[in-house]
Amino acid sequence: MIVAHMDDTILKKTGKKIDGTAWRRDPLGPPFHSNFIWGQRFIQLSMALPDHQGPCQSRAIPVDFCHCPSAKRPGKRATEEQIHHYKEQQKQLNLSRQGVDCISKLRQNLDQHGAQNRELYMCVDGSYTNSTVLRNLPQGVTLIGRIRKDSRLHKSQVITKHTGRKKVYGEQLPTPEQVRQSDDYTWQKVVGWAAGKQHEFSVKVVKNIKWQTAGAKHTLQMVVIKPLAYRLTKNSRLLYRNPTYLICTDNDLDIEELLQAYLWRWEIEVNFRDEKTILGAGKAQVFNPKSAASVPAFVAAAYSFMLLASYKVHKIPDNKQVLPRAKWYKSKPKQRLSTGDIINNLRAQLWAKALGCDSFTGFVKQQYQTRSRQNINDTLSSAVFYQRN
Repeated sequence: MIVAHMDDTILKKTGKKIDGTAWRRDPLGPPFHSNFIWGQRFIQLSMALPDHQGPCQSRAIPVDFCHCPSAKRPGKRATEEQIHHYKEQQKQLNLSRQGVDCISKLRQNLDQHGAQNRELYMCVDGSYTNSTVLRNLPQGVTLIGRIRKDSRLHKSQVITKHTGRKKVYGEQLPTPEQVRQSDDYTWQKVVGWAAGKQHEFSVKVVKNIKWQTAGAKHTLQMVVIKPLAYRLTKNSRLLYRNPTYLICTDNDLDIEELLQAYLWRWEIEVNFRDEKTILGAGKAQVFNPKSAASVPAFVAAAYSFMLLASYKVHKIPDNKQVLPRAKWYKSKPKQRLSTGDIINNLRAQLWAKALGCDSFTGFVKQQYQTRSRQNINDTLSSAVFYQRN
């Protein structure tokens, strides 16, 4: 089972002549007012790298960071030919259309590297759960995405002998919100990993359904996920978030695998945060069209290689080349390293020989043997190794 995630992001820019920049809706704006920012638009694909099979922690590894500019609107004095060309560009540069192209490229690369018999499960949000993506999915790709709570769904038509046109869509089913509120569908308990630990989710599953948006070739299953309860503080009352409604183009996929695959999708949001805030993707003010697209992609590629290297290194038991966590951090042995910790490890490994510390174990023992801080002989190593970005 190969799980991947797809989403788009905006890199803020200040230069008005940078290729691909435009006014775009700010995703961090308040829900009651639409704000706009000037920036570039990119689509990223990340593949899930779980610790083991079943409900577990996973890290998303970026595998594609594609520049997706929108069509440039012609001026008021544009000719009919220019307007026609603009409308054609709008169709070709549509975000969903470019997302399908990215999925097709990933599927082709997997086939070229010997994964022809392995299904690719692509997890997306509601902006990509539309007819453009669903009706153009390549062979060997299963889509898991969110849908609206008022979506119109139908039963899969039972094949019977009759004259005339073959019916595809059966009688209309209740909307996802009505399914959640109805007592005709029973809740199931499913275990999934989210927010650092295992949770027990309550879900409702409806199989063998059709959706006109997806077309006649897809027989879907719908999953209604009941929101988990949480507290802002230990003494506060229980609060709930909104329920989630998912569809899957594989009608026979196990519900536990489906739920876990979509819960891992949050990792692509972590990728965006690390690439922008820590690694500075989009900070370089380059004006060459090729550089404007390739420099952020290079940052994402370097970030991906760093995550893969960290994964391989920390799989080695009792590795002496791994910098121990600082003493002021909380002791959580099973907690994975953050991106800042990985960068500090990389920096420490590059500078260790110059500072005379070939192994971090000797450096740590030297500090533990000294009880008083006034008698510490080597404070430079500790200060350099544990500095943060």
